[in-house]
Amino acid sequence: MAKLYFTYSAMNAGKSAILLQAAHNYRERGMEVSLWTSAHHAGSAQAETGVIESRIGLTAPARIFRPQTDLLAAVAEQIDAAPLGAVFIDEAQFLTATQVDQIARVCDDLNVPVLCYGLRTDFQGRMFEGAATLLAIADDLREVRTICHCGRKATMNLRTDETGAPVREGDQVRVDKAGYIALCRKHFREAMAGDPDRLV
Repeated sequence: MAKLYFTYSAMNAGKSAILLQAAHNYRERGMEVSLWTSAHHAGSAQAETGVIESRIGLTAPARIFRPQTDLLAAVAEQIDAAPLGAVFIDEAQFLTATQVDQIARVCDDLNVPVLCYGLRTDFQGRMFEGAATLLAIADDLREVRTICHCGRKATMNLRTDETGAPVREGDQVRVDKAGYIALCRKHFREAMAGDPDRLV
């Protein structure tokens, strides 16, 4: 039976690069894959395709999902056109709980593995809806590790403003990769409490 996978980490751990490498492995073996990414990374509100891009320069075109996208129906339509070896979803934290249920059905009903990659928590240490649902129901959970400036494992995502100061309030979603720092829990807590000297 196909499985639902969730690979998670803090920012800058290389999740997108791992996704693109895994998708390449499927294609190298002659299997078609379906790549998806969030509309938060689309060039325009009407875009149907986006790009999965890693910080080391790997890229691939991907279909866009929005909160209203029915992923089960979309993948079933793709399968009608050609068999799929796997479905890959980048920025999976932006999935809705309903969409996570839909991709679980892609595994259970359509027998196609779905591999999701994303963050667990936002810049305030709160769970994203998609991540929380994936952590609850995924068959296989995988953590990609990155490190804090102190050398400990980074598990938190600190948002910073244009001066590098911590941002403690605001909308949950702001797509600005340069404005985030991966920190361990201790240094994240200190930064959120008002100790910016501990950031570096």
